[in-house]
Amino acid sequence: MRVALMVTCINDAMFPDVGKAVVTLLRRLGVDVDFPTAQTCCGQPMVNTGYLDEAVPVVRSFVRAFEGYDAVVTPSGSCVGSARHQHSIVARRSGDAGLAAAVEEVSPRVHELSEFLVDVLGVEDVGASFPHSVTYHPTCHSLRMLGVGDRPERLLRAVRGLRLLDLPRAEECCGFGGTFALKNADTSVAMGADKARHVRETGAEVLVAGDSSCLMHVGGVLSRQRAGVRVMHLAEVLAATEGASVRGVGR
Repeated sequence: MRVALMVTCINDAMFPDVGKAVVTLLRRLGVDVDFPTAQTCCGQPMVNTGYLDEAVPVVRSFVRAFEGYDAVVTPSGSCVGSARHQHSIVARRSGDAGLAAAVEEVSPRVHELSEFLVDVLGVEDVGASFPHSVTYHPTCHSLRMLGVGDRPERLLRAVRGLRLLDLPRAEECCGFGGTFALKNADTSVAMGADKARHVRETGAEVLVAGDSSCLMHVGGVLSRQRAGVRVMHLAEVLAATEGASVRGVGR
């Protein structure tokens, strides 16, 4: 199986350890992962703000970078949602039949990390060890657009030493929403504060999610509150093994 990592813009620019964790995890499971250097943005910021015509060359670059792979794995429900649902809209609008055909070929092969592990590889116990209390936030796109369901929780429950705590009102949005956080800053902050309060109520050491953007938002609130709760991407927890040093946890 030829598998490519789509690292996403935010991870490439701000959270490179998340991409490294995906590679570490998949290689441990026997998957040979490529990193196409031609990859750029998935185009979601442009589509979400109404610039569909400007998204055309971005979508074209996406399919060129990832064509020929059996699967494309990314640590972001948000970006997978864009590839699987928005790219076809952009391609059809462009009137480019070749682009539309390429999107229809590539998009179904794009998988969020937990989907790939559970549905494609057929594994839930990935050999991870993480002796800490954790609560999980299901991000909006993974929950509503992709329907990943309980796959992330099933993976977390199989991690040795991990204690998974239920997050109150888990399905509520954290308030980030990409450009929403810029255009509606006060509302975004209020929603983030609500999410942070529910996280603190669990007593968990670590907040885990599948999108770095949401973790950045809620983690910023928790940090300013000096809550003592760390945020980690699902990939980082699943990549952890016994005796491994995990940043900021249990120190």
